[in-house]
Amino acid sequence: GIVLELLKEAMVSKLGDTQGFLIDGYPRELKEAEEFESKIGEPKLVFCLGCSAETMSSRLLMRNQSSQHTDNAKTIKEGIESYYQASKAVIAYYERKTQLCKVN
Repeated sequence: GIVLELLKEAMVSKLGDTQGFLIDGYPRELKEAEEFESKIGEPKLVFCLGCSAETMSSRLLMRNQSSQHTDNAKTIKEGIESYYQASKAVIAYYERKTQLCKVN
């Protein structure tokens, strides 16, 4: 709820200054997509940026080396699997609404 309210405030404050918005990484779950539509509105287009689990894992491991993140390979793998499970419903939801644009 907090993220949605922050998004709404930011979007409303810029309504006259923009032709649209690009929101990165949201919604992550179907419930968030439904709440976004009921409180803000239906998006005109949703991008799904495809990336293999191997590519994500190697990038996250490289990020760990250059920052203070301490995730190990097992933690990263579990996080990626969790992400794929949660995003399946969101992707299917927007595919049914014909708003989804998949980018490999």
